[in-house]
Amino acid sequence: MSSSSKSIAVLGFLSFTLLGTAVQAAPLLDTVKARGVVRCGVSTGFPGFSLPDSQGVYRGLDVDVCRAVAAATFGDAGKVQFVPLTAVQRFTALQSGEVDLLARNATWTYARSAQLGLTFTAVNYYDGTAFMVIKSSPVASARDLNGATICAQAGTETLLGVQDYFSRNGLKFSPVTFESVDTMKAAFIGGRCDAMTSDSTQLLGIRSTLPTTTEYRLLPETVSKEPLSPAVRGGDDQWANIVRWSFWAMVNAEEMGLGAESVKAQAASSPDPNVQRFVGKTGDLGRMLGLDPAWALNVVAQVGNYGESFKRNLEPLGVERGINRLWRDGGLMFAPPLR
Repeated sequence: MSSSSKSIAVLGFLSFTLLGTAVQAAPLLDTVKARGVVRCGVSTGFPGFSLPDSQGVYRGLDVDVCRAVAAATFGDAGKVQFVPLTAVQRFTALQSGEVDLLARNATWTYARSAQLGLTFTAVNYYDGTAFMVIKSSPVASARDLNGATICAQAGTETLLGVQDYFSRNGLKFSPVTFESVDTMKAAFIGGRCDAMTSDSTQLLGIRSTLPTTTEYRLLPETVSKEPLSPAVRGGDDQWANIVRWSFWAMVNAEEMGLGAESVKAQAASSPDPNVQRFVGKTGDLGRMLGLDPAWALNVVAQVGNYGESFKRNLEPLGVERGINRLWRDGGLMFAPPLR
């Protein structure tokens, strides 16, 4: 056999081996069902999004996405294992298979989609980068931070957005980065930085944990757009769609007026064909994703619709619905129809 023939044979063998591996790899849905629990990567502590309460039960907008996926997959929103991850750890944990789903206030960006082998599923919160200062600070706007020292979290897109803002306005700043939110918070409180930057909602969450919340204020500007989205590993469209539609079921439910307390009653009585498809009475939508016909009903009955999740998790922090209102109410929250 010539050397070129040998090369072709080797390449053919490798191609067959790789193809065989891909074919033999079980869909993640099968793996998750066999394990009996969804492993969900969440923040190490972000009030309103993912934070254990006094009984150790995780609560938050991102946590509700995890529970929605469990409700759709198992019919039981409690079948979730929460894995707390820092910003530095989060994408590696998803890539390696340590978690099945990342619901950790991660911004959906071009580079993350193109380079990390991840699939972002659906924006569950539209946010933006902001700044917090002490109440007595003379700083009135972000432009007044020229020359300031600013605390930020490592492993996030925050600093890039801040750098872009300062560059286009001819300003300078000195960043100080921390892997942990707690160490960043401690440094800011201790006076190491003139300001702290993060997504505006995270700053409100951090402020809610401080002993004297009224001693700190957010500056009026939002200097970047941060669409926050759950993510899964690329290459498994079925699992990506399960995560995507579990969240979109919550949005569609709010639009149709289906809530945790009403969805089962409406399933039994509503003549609306949209409701009948949603609750699994018609359309056979669950089978398309390998789920129970009542998968969407289970999501809403056990977790609630998007508005209920927002009210439960973010309104207590003083977060207004804003651009996260439904599209029909002038916001950006829009889900494709379930049909």
